[in-house]
Amino acid sequence: MHPPSRRYIPPVRTEIVEMRCRSALNHTRGYGFEWTLNAYSGCAHRCAFCYVRSYEQRADRPCDKRYGTVVRAKVNVAEVLRSELERPSWKRDSVSIGGGSDPYQAAEGRYRLTRACLELLAARRNPIDLLTRGTLVVRDVDVLQEAARRARLNLCLSIPTLREEVWRRTEPGAPPPRQRLRALTMLARAGLRVGVAIAPVLPGLSDDAAGIAEVVRAGRDAGATHLWSDLLHLPRGTREHFLGCLREHWPALLPRYECLFAGRAWLPRAERHALDLHVEAARERYPLRRRRVIRPPAEPEQLALSI
Repeated sequence: MHPPSRRYIPPVRTEIVEMRCRSALNHTRGYGFEWTLNAYSGCAHRCAFCYVRSYEQRADRPCDKRYGTVVRAKVNVAEVLRSELERPSWKRDSVSIGGGSDPYQAAEGRYRLTRACLELLAARRNPIDLLTRGTLVVRDVDVLQEAARRARLNLCLSIPTLREEVWRRTEPGAPPPRQRLRALTMLARAGLRVGVAIAPVLPGLSDDAAGIAEVVRAGRDAGATHLWSDLLHLPRGTREHFLGCLREHWPALLPRYECLFAGRAWLPRAERHALDLHVEAARERYPLRRRRVIRPPAEPEQLALSI
């Protein structure tokens, strides 16, 4: 581990801009899921490694330190989603929530757009994949329970590391990892099947065996039933900002990253293999416990879409 600088990072004010969207469900390929839903555009968590910075750059929006200072709330997203779910062509494919903007960032406390969308998906018995760093997710335990009873709910808390300095420098707007673990405990005690996403793992900062094992053990103790991991991805737009973060806080690591990501956005396969070995060793040392969780009934009742 390379020691970070101790430079103070002042809080950042986020402006919320209300907007209307034309579509709620977005079709995508190459990410392991076909449909995404984001009630917000932009994310106040401002993670240094967020790959969405790349999309922001292509849309000619700020992807540097200004990213996350403006969040756009799609105030009609639930209304649009309702109409899309009612289409005869919709086959109840799984919908991924949280891939492009955190569904439980602070704006959700005011707008409740994620909750409204979850209610609609649950009423339609639609499978859901939900990923968040936001502890506000515990507010919606009731609708999450309903979603889990009626269809498959894959719920994950993103906890890349428990190291406070790495969290502060790379996830400056996100809740502390220990708070996310407490949220995971509350969700698990409510009977939900909830996992841990150890992603992204950062070379030289959070990729060592001890750091990975620490997250796996904490997740196991909090009640996680599953986990997955992934490495850092630095597409254009994200790359420039993240390397700038290294230059400011961990300058000794910069040459290594410039070598690892020379001419590529993904890390070499050898790095993936090393991570897999660390994760499997941690799984064996701290096996996740099987628990009784909410299951959908064998023959779910037909529910009217009247939220």
